[in-house]
Amino acid sequence: MNEQRIRMDQKIQTMATRLSKSLDVNMRKSFLPDERKALRRFSSTEVAQILGVSQDFLRKMFFEDKLDLGEIETDARGRRFYTAEQIDIARHEIARSSTKFQHIVPRRRDGEHIQIISIANFKGGAGKTTTAIHLAQKLALDGYRVLAIDLDPQASMTTMFGFRPEIDFPEAGTVYDALRYEDPIPFRDVVRKTYFHNLDLAAVSLLLSEFETETAHALRNNIRPPFYQRLALCINEVETDYDIVVIDCPPQLGFTTLSALVASTSLVVTVIPSMLDVASMAQFLQLTSSLMATIAEVGASPDWDFMRFLITRFEPNDGPQTQMAAFLRTMFTDDVLTQPFLKSSAVSDAGLTQQTLFEIARTDFHRQTYDRAIESINGVVAEVEGLIKTAWGRK
Repeated sequence: MNEQRIRMDQKIQTMATRLSKSLDVNMRKSFLPDERKALRRFSSTEVAQILGVSQDFLRKMFFEDKLDLGEIETDARGRRFYTAEQIDIARHEIARSSTKFQHIVPRRRDGEHIQIISIANFKGGAGKTTTAIHLAQKLALDGYRVLAIDLDPQASMTTMFGFRPEIDFPEAGTVYDALRYEDPIPFRDVVRKTYFHNLDLAAVSLLLSEFETETAHALRNNIRPPFYQRLALCINEVETDYDIVVIDCPPQLGFTTLSALVASTSLVVTVIPSMLDVASMAQFLQLTSSLMATIAEVGASPDWDFMRFLITRFEPNDGPQTQMAAFLRTMFTDDVLTQPFLKSSAVSDAGLTQQTLFEIARTDFHRQTYDRAIESINGVVAEVEGLIKTAWGRK
């Protein structure tokens, strides 16, 4: 029996190695020539939508030489395409041109606290990572300085940013190195720039799963600071660099998730409108309440600006889903975001090449499919952005 176990271990290891190498080759092919992801350029129509101005106004600014964006790429038909950096430069130059455009530079102001939004769910497959990365990217496009923190050892968000944890961070370089109890490193040292302008990443690897085991030992030995303070202290180190932090939590309620909930100023719980998923969410809420009450006894209860449920992978033509969505809205009323995140082939197809809706071009998909999907996520982000501004005391 022992011999059989050894052979099976070896077989599994061989399978893991083959799969890892194959995925690495596929990623390198996808991101040639430099084998790293790069963000596409955006059309004039997209730029106008992102900035919230008309295309005519944008053209007028160019013709009057009020926008100095450097070299602009054009296609064979003379259409202009802009990088995310150029969009950000345009945003600030337009805001400087007139006081009525001050609002298009949304960064937090003096006296406004950093927004730390955890995306959580007790169950895998509920669109948690998809929501987190789309939220982070759209907020970055909208002009906020955003930090994405991947706390899920499965590293789906990290992979979406073009990294292979087992290759890029085999021993160090992830959020675990800043959270660990023995010789932690400064959090700033694990934050890295990404190909997406205004968006940085604290990556993760499977090593973060060690935090759960180490925390049990740390609690027995009263090692300070305690687990529920460690992530908050890390974020404090880089707080002045960002307006918003988006945390992708693991799909279980362990020490890692609790540390995120304590550090957060806001919480978004994703839920698929099905009976099994809603039942799972009920357990998540009960367990969260119990654990948060325990932590509150030591003075660590978070003071969230908002908590909202987000209906994900929603199919409007699915009768049972529509009924369950209505049930959730009746049950939790305004605590459910108005806009759901639709289930879309555009999102899943983009994911095949580790891309998001903001990284793919509209022309690469059936336009109606793409438009429905992008309208859905833009609506979700607009609602969350409104909650952020309310928390900051803005009208």
